Amino acid sequence: TCLGVCGGAREERVLNNYALIWQVKDVTSNAQFGDLIEFSYPIGYSHWGVYDEDGHVIHFAVADEGRLKSMLRSYLQTVFPLCGDLLLGETRIRRQPIAEVNVPEGAHIMITNNRHARTPSSEKDMRRRRDALLDQELPYKLFSLNCEHFATYVRFGEAVCNQIPGRSKNQECEEATGVFERIVNPESPENDEKA
Repeated sequence: TCLGVCGGAREERVLNNYALIWQVKDVTSNAQFGDLIEFSYPIGYSHWGVYDEDGHVIHFAVADEGRLKSMLRSYLQTVFPLCGDLLLGETRIRRQPIAEVNVPEGAHIMITNNRHARTPSSEKDMRRRRDALLDQELPYKLFSLNCEHFATYVRFGEAVCNQIPGRSKNQECEEATGVFERIVNPESPENDEKA
C-alpha cells in the first residue's frame, strides 16, 4: 500500500473513512437521547437526525422504492457525489446506525444542539413524537418538510429549518409542524382546525 507515502485519491478516501469512524465514535460516546445529529456536507448544507441511543439516529431516509427509482437515485448519486442519499419524492422516517447513514466524502458528523433558539422538550415528549413518527412515509419538500424540520420537531415540538437561503432563522415552519402534529396527536381538536 502507499498510505503515508504516495498520497493520491486512494489515501484521501482512507483518511476520510478514518475521520468518519472517529466522528461516529465521538458522537455515539457523547450523545444523549434527543440530541440533534448534524451530517454537515462539504457543499454547504446538512442532513439532520435525532440521536436514539445505542449508536442509532432517527432521520428522513430513502423510502422503499422500485427498481427504476433506485437506479435513477444511484445514477444521480454518481453524478452528484457530494450529496449523500438524494431524497426523491417520498421519504421514510427510519432508525438506523449512525455509521450506516450514507454521507458524501468530506462530511462531518457531530452533535449540534445550539443552532436553533429553542428549549428542548422533555425526554417523554421527544420519545412520544419519535414513536409516532417512526416508519412514517412522508413527501420530501425542501422548503416545507425536510430532515431538519423533522429533527427539530422531535426535539423542540416545533419544526425549524435554518439552512434555507433567504429565510429568517429560528422561525417555525407551521406547515411542517402541522404535518407532524396530525400524526403525533391525531385526536387533537386543534388538528381539526388546521386540516
